Amino acid sequence: MMELVLGIISHVLDIAQAHILALNYLQKNATFKSYNLGNGEGYSVMDVIEAARRVTGAKIPVKVCPRRPGDPAKIVASSKLSEAEIAWKPKYPKLDSIIESAWQWQKEHPHGYEGSQPGRKNRFGS
Repeated sequence: MMELVLGIISHVLDIAQAHILALNYLQKNATFKSYNLGNGEGYSVMDVIEAARRVTGAKIPVKVCPRRPGDPAKIVASSKLSEAEIAWKPKYPKLDSIIESAWQWQKEHPHGYEGSQPGRKNRFGS
């Protein structure tokens, strides 16, 4: 069975930084542009699961199924244009560092944003 390989995984802080840089570019150039924000590497779903297992130490169960009809075998986003035009380069290019950051946040906020802002309801309305 061939695995689907995705190269569109980026850290949320890298994506936020790219948005700021793109807005600055837009203010100066007033033209619409689209940028890929991938890290230039491809990861399969199993790569992500294995990295999450390494980082968290959790035994993450999986159910392996065949690829769906129409799914491409590989998708990798190049960020060369965003590097050249808005000077964006990911600060967290490696999968383990992305997952480690997310895992650290989750450990520090086990209930997500719930309770972090008085009076704010969570996404479930409670």
